[in-house]
Amino acid sequence: MSIYIIKRLLLILPTLFGIILINFVIVQFAPGGPVEQIIAQVTMGNISTTASVSGGGDSGTSAVADTGSSDANTDLGSYGLDPELIADLEKQFGFDKPAHVRFFNMMINYLQLDFGTSYFQDRPVIELVVERMPVSISLGLWSLLIIYSISIPMGIAKAVRDGSRFDLWTSSLIFVGYAIPGFLFAVVLIVVFAGGNYFDLFPLRGLVSENWDELSWPGKILDYFWHLALPITALTIGGFATLTMLTKNSFLEEISKQFVLTARAKGLTENRVLYGHVFRNAMLIVIAGFPAAFIGIFFTGSLLIEVIFSLDGMGLLSYEAVIKRDYPILFGTMFCLTLIALVMHLIGDLVYVLVDPRIDFETRD
Repeated sequence: MSIYIIKRLLLILPTLFGIILINFVIVQFAPGGPVEQIIAQVTMGNISTTASVSGGGDSGTSAVADTGSSDANTDLGSYGLDPELIADLEKQFGFDKPAHVRFFNMMINYLQLDFGTSYFQDRPVIELVVERMPVSISLGLWSLLIIYSISIPMGIAKAVRDGSRFDLWTSSLIFVGYAIPGFLFAVVLIVVFAGGNYFDLFPLRGLVSENWDELSWPGKILDYFWHLALPITALTIGGFATLTMLTKNSFLEEISKQFVLTARAKGLTENRVLYGHVFRNAMLIVIAGFPAAFIGIFFTGSLLIEVIFSLDGMGLLSYEAVIKRDYPILFGTMFCLTLIALVMHLIGDLVYVLVDPRIDFETRD
């Protein structure tokens, strides 16, 4: 197994390189880069030409200034601005260099974990990522923990009682919850429990209160979960259906196999049959979907929840970077997301072996 782990770790770098390269090429054809956005603001009178040249801070020389699109097909002179101003802007953001030079400069700096400086926030990207990461970790971790801790036992119970009244009414509740969009349920929670038309029980903004540092450690824990109660409820309401039904169907398939009949014929208890023989085989398909579920909830799934509850997490940071064409943040968060996804897939394989020792990745073709 150690040889397989080493191989997978060695594959992380070329995989990261390929994913970043593909997205870099796509960005080259995307219209409306940061230079065009600043020029549009200048022509609309929102900012002065002096501010537009100096607003990017050190991004012209930073590592991630070499990531964006030069938008060569756009006729920047048609804006009616001084060509020298446009040239200064392109140089400031690093677009005066060829695309391949920008890409390789970016990758060299990424190997040193230098993601450069945001174009529009004038702050290091790594600082922004570290600042927003606790919010996304909190939402993703607790949501997954709640979903898995409820869905797996419920799926097993539904498989054991397949076709019973319990199976029917739990399926109805699960699919009703699945049909309700998370963001819509979040709005309902705010209206009912967060100062809307009914109760004012939960806060609407932030991960902790302003006086969090002054609280005792039990008070800090309570305050933390007090702020997370509504976002996590909204995020997990639709996450039970797929995992619960997947667990149920997987258990039903295993229960019908011959080895289960043999185990029961030997006089083993039902719990021993379910958790000693069926569980390991049935859980393999559930474990296979864990990395995708983790990444989905960790980033993309929490975007609307972060917006509605004013939580500054990674999902909101990535979305704002796309809208503003803030390429340093865009590529920096993409790098972190890809790296986490690759590590999670490796962990999923290790859990495979832990659940079923018969699996050996080193000997497979």
